Amino acid sequence: MGYVYLALAIAVEVLGTSLLKSTEGFTKLWPSVLCLASYGVAFALLSQVVKSVPVGVAYALWSGLGTVAIVAIGAMFLGEELTLTKVLGIALVVAGVVVLNVGGAH
Repeated sequence: MGYVYLALAIAVEVLGTSLLKSTEGFTKLWPSVLCLASYGVAFALLSQVVKSVPVGVAYALWSGLGTVAIVAIGAMFLGEELTLTKVLGIALVVAGVVVLNVGGAH
């Protein structure tokens, strides 16, 4: 169940991060409320995850998959350029998550 909660936590955190731009520096009420509520739910879920998943593995997946998702959303929906440097950086993040998970499985 921990990994189900982790997937939900990542999805909700990605939603909150996706809303950051629309908050316009937290000057827009409803995007700001939704953004902060998303982060609150994400951290509540993450607190449940670490009961059954090692913290290092959970955080590696949380940050790595969240980063990959945000870069993809930025490129697809927010008009952000996807450069070779960004792709290389994402590849390194994914490699790091894989290494931590393989190491955590022993």
